Amino acid sequence: MADAILNVEHLNKNFGRKQVLKDVSFSVQTGHIVGLVGPNGAGKSTIMKAVLGLFNYSSGNIMIDGEPVSPTSHKAMDKVGALIEYPGIYPFLTGYQHLQLFSKESTSKDQLMDIVDKMKMDSYINRKAKTYSLGMKQKLGIALALVDRPKFVILDEPMNGLDPQANKDLRTIILDLAKQGTTFLISSHILSELEKLVDDLVVIDKGQIVYTESMANLESGGKKLLVLQTSDDTRAKEILTQNGYQLDDGDKLSIIETDSTKMADVIKLLSDNDIEIEDVQHVHSDLETSLLNLLKNDKVKES
Repeated sequence: MADAILNVEHLNKNFGRKQVLKDVSFSVQTGHIVGLVGPNGAGKSTIMKAVLGLFNYSSGNIMIDGEPVSPTSHKAMDKVGALIEYPGIYPFLTGYQHLQLFSKESTSKDQLMDIVDKMKMDSYINRKAKTYSLGMKQKLGIALALVDRPKFVILDEPMNGLDPQANKDLRTIILDLAKQGTTFLISSHILSELEKLVDDLVVIDKGQIVYTESMANLESGGKKLLVLQTSDDTRAKEILTQNGYQLDDGDKLSIIETDSTKMADVIKLLSDNDIEIEDVQHVHSDLETSLLNLLKNDKVKES
């Protein structure tokens, strides 16, 4: 694929007798923000480490920007910035010294200060890292991944330890860089944050890829619900069912919307039966719900 910056093909990885990656294939398009998601222990960090050339794999190929990646072939890493698990931080160096130490010689002081400014680290960047809180260390780890303005950035759980404002700032930075052509592969268990960012999803379960699609496709597959609060939900459910409306299984009174569902018809039907509507909401299935359904369907197929 000409416009893919990352191609992973038929990747297999064993730790002893346990196969942790099984025939994993996916690609990441240049300039896209891609979410790598799945349950704990599914193989997300293992994939990211393999892509960074941190260990050997049993079989398969990994290419970044047309260059092969393995523990003995690291040329492509010049184009990559990464934060995997916890940032490696030296307690007696300041944040600024870390940026100097880990950036390329060609990276200017202006570039260092630009990322400090964007990550809002000005007030503590010249303090020793041993005084940093978890959130400060996390921001420094992200800054180290971004400081050289790499073409491709891999972030493993970047939202860990960040407060809501820092999360919002990080989202802005990622979206701005993506507009300029930077590509991101991000793993996170905070799906509500990931949902606001990603163009595409790669879903892994038990070491296998179970879904690779655009975010829009996953959302369009999700249910649209009309959630009602009425003066008598039990009776409302009976009346709606008798009149051909399909209801969702959840605790709330929720009509599964179709193209022919009209709010006015629902309101008229219930008011004709002396049921008052106290509240109405349109609810689209969120990423978490869509993923849980996806993984549940995957398990059903297996059994």
